[in-house]
Amino acid sequence: MLTELMIKLPSEEPWQVHVPHLLLDVSSGFLITTALHALYKRAKRLDKLTAALHAGLVILASLLWTQFKWFSLQALYGGAWEPMSWFDFGTWTSASFTMLATWTAGYYGIKSYLDNVEQREKAERATHLAKEAQLKMLRYQLNPHFMFNSINAVCTLILKHENDRAVDMLEQLCDFLRYSLYTDALKKISLAEEAALLRTYLEIEKGRFQTSLDVSIDTDSDCDSALIPPLLIQPLVENVLKHGMQANQKMIIAVRFSLTNKDIQIDVTDNGKGFDEQHKCQRGIGLENCQQRLRLTYQDRAQLTTGNRPEGGAWVRIQIPQERPKSIS
Repeated sequence: MLTELMIKLPSEEPWQVHVPHLLLDVSSGFLITTALHALYKRAKRLDKLTAALHAGLVILASLLWTQFKWFSLQALYGGAWEPMSWFDFGTWTSASFTMLATWTAGYYGIKSYLDNVEQREKAERATHLAKEAQLKMLRYQLNPHFMFNSINAVCTLILKHENDRAVDMLEQLCDFLRYSLYTDALKKISLAEEAALLRTYLEIEKGRFQTSLDVSIDTDSDCDSALIPPLLIQPLVENVLKHGMQANQKMIIAVRFSLTNKDIQIDVTDNGKGFDEQHKCQRGIGLENCQQRLRLTYQDRAQLTTGNRPEGGAWVRIQIPQERPKSIS
């Protein structure tokens, strides 16, 4: 096209020569750029000589293209061969060089853009995989104390010949562990399922603490179908039993699921020791686990706040965006 504008149109070349020569020009340009593409790939290995090598390749390709166009034009006219004048050589070579330099700049511009897109996609995939791995790790992080204490409680019931209670507790423990291990850690479940799972866990703990533990779980009916990460609340309740219970105390725990504006609000309260604000590290792995899962799942769209109740004990409040299962039409 550049040759057409700079050389062909101003001349009085007959169309019987003009059209075939233009087609030969375009075809040879395509073959030259294909060859340059292959040579550029090899030149990439020579980091220090890349710029000079590219400039040399463009100049050499421009000279070859100019000579081909001149010889093909002479052949189409069918007359005696005439050498190029310096004016023709400069004009034709400038046009060839401008075209190939522009093609080279466009080639590397597009290549750089595509490379950046590929790198971004790889980084996003790596971040997504790392996030999935971290979520799964947090999800499957079972407290060994809970396992040991539950099995020990079953053994104690057997020694007391309370076999029926031991069997019930063992079945509940198996159900809870089966759900923990075989449920997709990245798939959200309904709030009603989470409450049922929490009740199963607390039934196991009641087998240990018996009359020393009183638990209530209250769920608003309009938020039963809302979706939340599985086993989100269980670590918080376990944290209360491990760090908040005082000696010879009847622990009272209340869990409430409610709907506020566009958020799901979850409140966990107890009458235990409360948080030691001077030693926050004693709050336990349950809170840290929950905070990390909320951050990974909702970024900055979820909140977890804690505090101590005036009448004694602690409270934990979680607010997460309301999500509902997609209806299948």
